[in-house]
Amino acid sequence: MSTFARRVDAVPARLATEVWQRIVDLVAPTNQASRNELHGVAGIAASLITREAMKTSPVIVAGDGPRVRVYCIYGSDAIEGEKANEASLPSSPAETDAWTLSLPCPADDLEWISASLKKRSSRVTARDLTETDLPEAVEEARSASTATINVESFLQS
Repeated sequence: MSTFARRVDAVPARLATEVWQRIVDLVAPTNQASRNELHGVAGIAASLITREAMKTSPVIVAGDGPRVRVYCIYGSDAIEGEKANEASLPSSPAETDAWTLSLPCPADDLEWISASLKKRSSRVTARDLTETDLPEAVEEARSASTATINVESFLQS
């Protein structure tokens, strides 16, 4: 599966709400239904941006086409703007109806953030920021790497 990564200048170069708007513009440039759903979680996303949750753990958007990972750049690096890559995507995942977005979240806020997101969106979820991939992708990778051998069948001649 191919993946695109983007790095967005964040706090203090932009307000957290402006950062979220830039992320929405990247992942859903024209799909108004997707944009509305993403705008519905703007306050929650902005609070996570302010906590610098996206510094090392990305926002992950999966849908039709390549997966997109969006990181935020903070501090003087954000002000300088030299490390950012905010270029439009060749294919935006939230332009169809088959997309999900996962926000990284500090463990101490995960329970309430998840509950708040669930009230506002069926597609936007939160995950512990120590998980760098979507929970189902992690699970698929674990099951793929844990092969089992039926010894009885193997030993039969």
